[in-house]
Amino acid sequence: MRLIQLSEIDSSMIDLVGGKAAGLGEMIKVGERVPDGFCLTVESYASRDLPENELIDAYERLGGGRVAVRSSATAEDLPDASFAGQQDTYLDVEGAGPLLDAVRRCWDSLHTERAVAYRAALGIDETAMAVVVQRMIDPVAAGVLFTANPITGCRTEMIVDAALGLGTAIVEGTVVPDHYVLGHQGPAAPDDGGCLDGDQLEELREAGRRLQESFGSPQDIEWAIDADGTLWLLQSRPITTLFPAPPHTDDMRLYLEFGHIQGMLRPTTPMGVSLLKTASGMWFKGVGATVDPRDPLPRLVPIGGRLYFDLTGFVRNKTMRNGLRTSLEVYGPRVQGAVERMLDDPRFAPRRGLPFRLGSAVKMTARVAPGAAFGLARSLARPDAARARAYRAVQEIKRQTVPPSEPATSAERFRWVVEDSHRAVMSPDMMGIVWPLMAGILAGTVPSGLLKGIAAAEELDIVLGGMPYNVTTEMDLALWQVAVSAREHRDLFLGTPPQELAAKYRAGELPDIGMAGFLDRYGMRAAAEIDVGVARWAEDPAPLFATIANYLRVDDPGQAPDLRFRQAAERAEKMIETLSRRTRRTRPVRGRLATFFMRRSRKLTGLREIGKFAWLSPLQAARRQLLLIGADLVSRGLLERAGDVMFLDLPEVRAAVHDGADHRALVAARRAEYERELRRPAVPGALLSDGTDVEALAPPGPAEDGVLTGMAGAAGRATGRARVIRDPADARIEPGEILVAPTTDPGWTPLFLTTAGLVTETGSPMAHGPTVAREYGIPAVICVRNATHEIKTGQLITIDGAAGTVRIEGNG
Repeated sequence: MRLIQLSEIDSSMIDLVGGKAAGLGEMIKVGERVPDGFCLTVESYASRDLPENELIDAYERLGGGRVAVRSSATAEDLPDASFAGQQDTYLDVEGAGPLLDAVRRCWDSLHTERAVAYRAALGIDETAMAVVVQRMIDPVAAGVLFTANPITGCRTEMIVDAALGLGTAIVEGTVVPDHYVLGHQGPAAPDDGGCLDGDQLEELREAGRRLQESFGSPQDIEWAIDADGTLWLLQSRPITTLFPAPPHTDDMRLYLEFGHIQGMLRPTTPMGVSLLKTASGMWFKGVGATVDPRDPLPRLVPIGGRLYFDLTGFVRNKTMRNGLRTSLEVYGPRVQGAVERMLDDPRFAPRRGLPFRLGSAVKMTARVAPGAAFGLARSLARPDAARARAYRAVQEIKRQTVPPSEPATSAERFRWVVEDSHRAVMSPDMMGIVWPLMAGILAGTVPSGLLKGIAAAEELDIVLGGMPYNVTTEMDLALWQVAVSAREHRDLFLGTPPQELAAKYRAGELPDIGMAGFLDRYGMRAAAEIDVGVARWAEDPAPLFATIANYLRVDDPGQAPDLRFRQAAERAEKMIETLSRRTRRTRPVRGRLATFFMRRSRKLTGLREIGKFAWLSPLQAARRQLLLIGADLVSRGLLERAGDVMFLDLPEVRAAVHDGADHRALVAARRAEYERELRRPAVPGALLSDGTDVEALAPPGPAEDGVLTGMAGAAGRATGRARVIRDPADARIEPGEILVAPTTDPGWTPLFLTTAGLVTETGSPMAHGPTVAREYGIPAVICVRNATHEIKTGQLITIDGAAGTVRIEGNG
């Protein structure tokens, strides 16, 4: 079938007619007013055989005259890819010759540089082109209608942009349109002087409501009004840029993104969320909290695969809301400012009641406080002994994490994952790890208060440099030593792709450079490692081989990471002496206290990573058992592949194991959604329950040309070529380049050893990225909005880690 009327098309025919034609056909089927027309299907494009006579006959049956000729690619107008403007449209086409020429040009537009680049960015390999031919409408006004606010994400607002004449000027950005914001309910009154009246806006709003309901998601609609006042709908496609909406609630809620403070912006798998909640619920139950087994952490809400904390009760509490400004400093100025704006919003005015059960809070405090006081005091008094206890606890947790004996049934494996895998690590004090860890954090923060007005922030950052006993720093330096061992095979490791090196390693075909020993100790780590659904380095060491290649490019001995780390440690010791002498001359008591805590900080602050490090062994063990369950479900025909188990939650796995529930369709949908979210370039830090990105409500601040403003992460200045990296796997960074990334967690930190500085879009001074940057003595600027888009690889940039600024020097 090469030609088909639009009225005969539905959404199931997208592979034949493309996304635009499928959408038009569905609009006609639900009774919307769409200009009459037909579609030249992809069969003609695939054969490169243009049926000229059939096409001209169909054009004449349409009435001849002026028509619109529009591209309709098979990968167009999809839920995660609009392809807006990527292929061509030709208006006012009249006559057989111009029609045939316009069709051929639509075909050719599939292969323009911009269209090819767009598909590559979305990971779309193959597509084909159909062409829509429709009667031209002579509009007196035209434009676009969004059934949700595309800027803020608000689902209770519709946006109309309108201009006199053709709407193409709006799409192309060549006119300033009339702009209307409509509620989903209430009067649709126009602004004075606009080209639309209230009745026309109401008609548009009703059309938007109908189309959103028909298609099941917010829509981007092109429309036109002719001289008779008739509204024509020209296109409707999903708004692909919207962040997924929070779960429906009857009351307005405020959610705070939980992951980016720990350097994790990628989505978490459903199993990752489920096991995190179940395991954390064990800890809360252990300290006396009342836990609902159906949802142990109800305030932790997955939205778009990311973990958000429901902050509503704390914002509405008269006492607690006043302390939010200070407590949210760790989230950075963007998120902090967003929450502060909500404090003045009448929807979050104070209410009576606490955001938690007072009885549970009292019980938890009574259980935890005595041990906390003793543990903190003992750790500060004898830091070396406290550190040794923490290390022993890590080994004890690993020793007690014993999977079921083989052979084991899937039911036995499942019970172990749910009940036993996290029993040791989720004890109230994590077997003695918590209090040395907390003592280290305390010791690291106290000096800034004691030395206020005496020591600059840059000087205090130096004190934190070269920090010993950090398991992540030790891991990075251990990988450097593996790279040192690889130098005699430099050509092999530089000239072979990381995935191929990983395959050779698994096959035993690589020279021994110490990788086995490294993986034995650190193989449970990975980027986004708190998600049990993510493969560990032990399963896929390709990212490590990519990093080793980066290390092998370090030619300057002075840039060797182990040397830089030792130098940072030496500078820290000298700075402590300097600050001690300076303070004791004027404030001897304060000086002695500050010196005490700086010394304790050097002995304990490195332990800040050890809690999560201890947790990774149980996570890895649970992952292995879940994958074995997945393999069994594959053999029973309930899943397609073992890894699909990570796209189920624990109750769903239980239903599959015990009741034979077939989740293949559910897994396919969730995997597709997960892969879409992996490509999302930005994640809202604060979100309202109507979908509004709170940061988008902020008025733009003053901007200096060429300067991006963020937040101080690690003091120092550096100038170098930018290297924009969105995923650490297979990433290449040259020595001396400045890493620009959306976020960083421990899986990223091996890249730090050869970089001259760090710029991230999210994070907090306490997050992994800036903490490790300070320890390596490299500057870091965090919370730079859209940094990975504003900065291009190869640009010369200067970062000031104390001022929190990035200056783009240019391209040369």
